[in-house]
Amino acid sequence: MKRSEIKRRPLADTVLVTLEPEASTYRELDGNGLYFRVKPNGQKSWELRYKKADGKWSWLGMGGYPEVSGALARQKTTKLRDSTAKDGSTLATKRTIRAAEIEAANNTFEHLAREWFAIKRKTWTEGTAVRTIGALEKHVFPVFGKRTYCNILPMEWMDFLHGMEQTGIVEQTSRVRGMCKEIYDLARVTGRATHNPLEGLHKFLLTKPVENFAHVSVDELPSLLRAVQAYPHASDVRIGLQLLSMLACRPTELREASWAEFELDGGLWLIPAARMKRRREHLVPLPRQAVELLRELQKITGNYPLLFPGRSDTTKPRSNTVFLMALRRLGYEGRQTGHGFRHLASTILNEHGFDSQHVEAQLSHVKEGVRSVYDKSTYLEQRKVMMQWYADHLDKLAIGNVVEFKLA
Repeated sequence: MKRSEIKRRPLADTVLVTLEPEASTYRELDGNGLYFRVKPNGQKSWELRYKKADGKWSWLGMGGYPEVSGALARQKTTKLRDSTAKDGSTLATKRTIRAAEIEAANNTFEHLAREWFAIKRKTWTEGTAVRTIGALEKHVFPVFGKRTYCNILPMEWMDFLHGMEQTGIVEQTSRVRGMCKEIYDLARVTGRATHNPLEGLHKFLLTKPVENFAHVSVDELPSLLRAVQAYPHASDVRIGLQLLSMLACRPTELREASWAEFELDGGLWLIPAARMKRRREHLVPLPRQAVELLRELQKITGNYPLLFPGRSDTTKPRSNTVFLMALRRLGYEGRQTGHGFRHLASTILNEHGFDSQHVEAQLSHVKEGVRSVYDKSTYLEQRKVMMQWYADHLDKLAIGNVVEFKLA
């Protein structure tokens, strides 16, 4: 609407939303010295006109709209006017104004989220930390970052999450909802919020079958192995998929690996604790085929610290979806993931009579407790034999001269 059509003040919410910009910036009085400012580019904000100690008039920014609603702007104005000097000449001291500005900044969702992130990242791998803050910065902060977290309604979160779902990123939506719920939990347990607006929202959001561990059947594995070997798009990605298929490591462990972690002559890969899920070093025996693949990869990326350096920034690893997207290009979307190779390895090794403790050690699955004190070299000699057998077995499957069987 045009400013000339305003009928009453304080300004109604419908006026604030629809008020049109003009060729130059203008202000409309809301009441009690509070003005609504509209810029030519459509940006809207609140300003308070007040008299300084020297008797001159000035403006105090009260926040952008819609981050600061009309009700909140009027509430902030009332608080500041309560600090007016007895003679009525000064709205507030500079200290009071500055304190109000700091309080407003500290009450934003982004400020609370970054506080939560600083606490949580102490227990995360670097990859988890990067993915978490990246999701918040990409999806949440542009929408709610500058808003006062206590003023964001459950319905607003519902609309936001539904919007994410409609883009097809259902799993990412679920993770973002979980993060934001934890962020509000921090505010609640520290006495800065009385309720969590994301509580119970999961009941009304889409759910998706977990695909993190999706994998083909053992009968379909030979075809998958042949497809991977013939991957036509990028040699380093093809090598990565082959390594995932035979080492039973987590995709992130391989994707973020550096050449310094490998001793190719000795056939060993030492994954540092900082990159492991359970914060323990993990020693992976490399079968002959893996060493050959790594030497091939070294000719491609050996001049960089990382095995899989990013295309735009070689100091960072390739995207965390690089292997998943490659499998999709091969026609295995929803049927096989990088993580799913671990399940195939576990199934095949157990079905062929290998000691389950050796298999679990290879997968870096270690029970907590005093009786399970972890040693990175646990069952190393046995695992060397086991993983060489497994690599040989995969080769035979790929060329089709092996018949699968299961132990009775």
